[in-house]
Amino acid sequence: MFFQNRNIFNILFEAIPEGVIIVDKNRTIIVANSSVENMFGYKKGELTNKNLNILIPEKHHLNHNKNFSNFIQKNNISKINHNSNLIGVKQNKDEFPVEIGLNPFKINDDYYIIALIIDITSRKENEQKIEELNLDLEKKISQRTTELNKTIKKLKHLNLDYLKEIEKRKVAEKQLKKSLKKEQELNNLKTKFLSLVSHEFKTPLSGILTSTILLDKYQLTEQQEKRNRHIKTITSKVHYLNNILNDFLSIEQLESSKVNYKFKKFNLSKIVNEVVYNANTLLKNGQHITIPNNVEEYILFQDEKIVELILTNLLYNAIKYSPENSKIKLTISSTKNHLQLSIIDEGIGIPKNDQKYIFNRYFRAENVLNTQGTGIGLNIVQTHIQNLGGSIQFKSVENFGSTFTVKLPINNKL
Repeated sequence: MFFQNRNIFNILFEAIPEGVIIVDKNRTIIVANSSVENMFGYKKGELTNKNLNILIPEKHHLNHNKNFSNFIQKNNISKINHNSNLIGVKQNKDEFPVEIGLNPFKINDDYYIIALIIDITSRKENEQKIEELNLDLEKKISQRTTELNKTIKKLKHLNLDYLKEIEKRKVAEKQLKKSLKKEQELNNLKTKFLSLVSHEFKTPLSGILTSTILLDKYQLTEQQEKRNRHIKTITSKVHYLNNILNDFLSIEQLESSKVNYKFKKFNLSKIVNEVVYNANTLLKNGQHITIPNNVEEYILFQDEKIVELILTNLLYNAIKYSPENSKIKLTISSTKNHLQLSIIDEGIGIPKNDQKYIFNRYFRAENVLNTQGTGIGLNIVQTHIQNLGGSIQFKSVENFGSTFTVKLPINNKL
């Protein structure tokens, strides 16, 4: 069944950079992409119809067989497993650390499992390097403390102010500890970022792959509605991944001060129509977007791409955090020097205690923790708006909706 639409399946299956295999309930490998074949040192097609144990060290076979049986019985979805003890074995018997995400599905009463496999050898090496750097930094702190103690003893013999030198030593130690803390915070931030990327990419990719496979099942004319549902899922998740990539690119540019704003004259209706058109593919059942009739009246001299990014982020958030059969409203007004855009939704709102953190990078309110998201979009939007000489504000009541208002200069003279 996996090869009824070989071209579409192969394109999507081989496009995934991570290793992917599909196994049946008997632990037989049905199909494997080139990434996993290269990862384990096999030629194209060599893994097909092989038992899954071929990729697992022999000493782990018994335990893995038990875990596999339990997983099939429970029929659970497993996120990326960060267990540092997961080991794969190559064809040449070399062992290496891996992370694995599992996603079961059923077709024609047969159970299958999609496994996404990541070689984390480089990450393990980097973690080891970080640990060595931390040890080296601690050693330097110890050495510095020893040097300070020697200096104090010398100053004693020179009848210098002992208490003053002690204070200098405390300041030096505090600075070194502060540097160490900053380094550790940076390492934690990098780890959190890698975990975020792994989760936010793997989940939609798995959904895309599953929907693509299931499309083969619905080939009759009367099954068009089911096909459309899976096509909509694929489209939605592709948009989601594209937005994540744009957010990550924006962060890198903002952090490195590489943002080069390009100002030009344009009609606001061009951006509004394009953003709303793309947003319509993400609407839930019964949701609809309203825009002003006079949108063509507004002419700006601004960075067109950044204005589009701002509107896209706020509109997509309104769709994501609003229920079915709800209205999302875009309003536009202007003064002599400023344009004001407001996105008004009837969504879940932002808890009062979380509102002061909503523009912090990676922060997510407590009522959306189970919804996909990175927590970086609003931070990026706020930074761009401030760089363009504008401002962003919001009003929100939990369970009643939110209104985000952006004010931008009509003619930017930066």
